[in-house]
Amino acid sequence: MQSEIGFSRDTFDGHASLVLKGAWTASSATALEQQALELEKSDGKAVHIDLGQIGALDTAGAWLIDRARARLVAKGAAATIINASEAQKILLEEAKYRSFDTGPQAIEWPVVNFFVDVGATVVGAGRDLYGGVEFLGRFMVTLGVLVRHPKQFRFTSLVAQIERIAFGSVPIITLINFLVGCIVAQQGIYQLQKFGAAPFSVDLIGILVLRELAVLLTSIMIAGRSGSAITAELGSMKMREEIDALQVMGLDPTAVLIVPRILALIISLPILTFLADMAALFGGLLTAWVYGDIGPEVFLDRLQQAIALNTFMVGLIKAPFMALVIGLNACVEGLAVGGSAESLGQQVTASVVKSIFAVIVVDGLFAMYFVAIHY
Repeated sequence: MQSEIGFSRDTFDGHASLVLKGAWTASSATALEQQALELEKSDGKAVHIDLGQIGALDTAGAWLIDRARARLVAKGAAATIINASEAQKILLEEAKYRSFDTGPQAIEWPVVNFFVDVGATVVGAGRDLYGGVEFLGRFMVTLGVLVRHPKQFRFTSLVAQIERIAFGSVPIITLINFLVGCIVAQQGIYQLQKFGAAPFSVDLIGILVLRELAVLLTSIMIAGRSGSAITAELGSMKMREEIDALQVMGLDPTAVLIVPRILALIISLPILTFLADMAALFGGLLTAWVYGDIGPEVFLDRLQQAIALNTFMVGLIKAPFMALVIGLNACVEGLAVGGSAESLGQQVTASVVKSIFAVIVVDGLFAMYFVAIHY
């Protein structure tokens, strides 16, 4: 049985000899810490830490012994370790105590830091834009190759993605737009009644829903639902090196994974936008009937007078472009995932945020364009 942990101290003419005894191992961590602190209190111009009588030593004990030596040296003593076996010397070297000097704290200037953050954000946005354009070019080149060689195109994957994106989203898309149509109708009727112009709420519902709200809400919902799913799928494949495996097998990941997903989004979003239009108009019709006493016949007649084919087409024209930016953002962020779950979560979040931002920007650009051409 090994003796109790401790040490004996002999002092002669300013020289101290500390002879360690017992098992300096992690199994007695509390006692080790106490004994190491006692070692550090030793006085003398020269201190010898003698390991000749030590029973056992592991990395915990070696680190504490070397910490005591280093702190004694910092106090001005010439501290050395003596009578250590070869194995103990190796252990002491590997578990060597190291201090971490943080250095002087940098002066914080809030105004400077604010502009630094703004600059970093602008640079990051520029890099994202450059990466998105580069990825769009890769997508178009791959799509062109698949058009020339249609046998390489994965129609089964395309159909499966359309089923997931379009059919799976129908309930939530129609419900959200139905409720928004009801809300727009209720608020429009409530405000216009003050001027005796409640029937004009039908014009408001038709134009606002068909030109802006339906496609915008649908795109935001798809960015959150399907865009995040695409990022997570590609990110998981990247983490498990499945994308590298495709390249080793001689397959192009862009053709196998990216093209079917982006094309499915481009096909699905106009379909969902049409359904969103119908749901929102139906919600507006019901609300106008119940809340504003505007019958279905009057509502439909007024709606035909308020809108034209171009009003209906505006939302459908926007939809494929919004689907493209959602797909590009989702795929770029998915392929940027690192090797950790934290990275996956960060990229999924970035994918949704950037897609929603891009959708709103695209909507604004189209709004200005259509106004400029009087469409």
